[in-house]
Amino acid sequence: MRIARFSIDGNVAFGAVEGDKQDELVLDIIKGIPFADHELSGTKVPLSKVRLLPPVLPNKVVAFGRNYSEHARELGNEVPDAPFAFFKPSTSVIGSGDDIQYPSFSEELHHEAELAVVIGRMCREVPRERVKDVIFGYTCANDVTARDVQKREKQWARAKGFDTSCPLGPWVETDLDLERAGDLTVQCTVNGQQRQLGRTSEMIHSIEDLVVNISEAMTLLPGDVILTGTPAGVGPLHVGDEVAVTIEGIGTLTNKVVKRG
Repeated sequence: MRIARFSIDGNVAFGAVEGDKQDELVLDIIKGIPFADHELSGTKVPLSKVRLLPPVLPNKVVAFGRNYSEHARELGNEVPDAPFAFFKPSTSVIGSGDDIQYPSFSEELHHEAELAVVIGRMCREVPRERVKDVIFGYTCANDVTARDVQKREKQWARAKGFDTSCPLGPWVETDLDLERAGDLTVQCTVNGQQRQLGRTSEMIHSIEDLVVNISEAMTLLPGDVILTGTPAGVGPLHVGDEVAVTIEGIGTLTNKVVKRG
């Protein structure tokens, strides 16, 4: 099931996305919230009539860096022996169709297409064999990065945590199992031109590795998001660019870059 979060006539709701053709997609409004007992209402609205919101509002976004060897090398970094985590605040999250605001303190903004894992239940110290039980689904992410700031500052908080730096969407796909999620095509285009193309099977540390690693340290809550790293091909974004992240079996996340007002 594809579950979207949206607004219509000033109201916010979740809905199950139905249909195959983009211009014919409809939302069956969900009674309740997806992380608890819920059911489909049977009330349907065309996707074209709503505004898509970030599919979840995470308490925290845990991101893992340098999890594709070719990406680590393209930036001149060593491939880490263990998962390398950092955080993006909830205020960085935007949805598909929202604008990425070019930060005033950077002159080198980069795209990073990533598979995002959405946690479905409160958990801590998750054993490898239980990882599948705590995952709600998967969505597309763009770990937008102020690369010059990242290089200049020892901490990545400003470089990767500024407002609008974490586009998520367009919805959460709940029908992917761990095995399938571990071998999906990840693509990024800018103004229709391909920049990144890789597969999640190229990750150094698997989805299981990442969930086990971070849950050893902290409690994960329903709606929390784990970013799994980006394949090679990261590059610059400029004001006016349209950047799209497409992941096989999930969908396409699209955002435009604008000057911060």
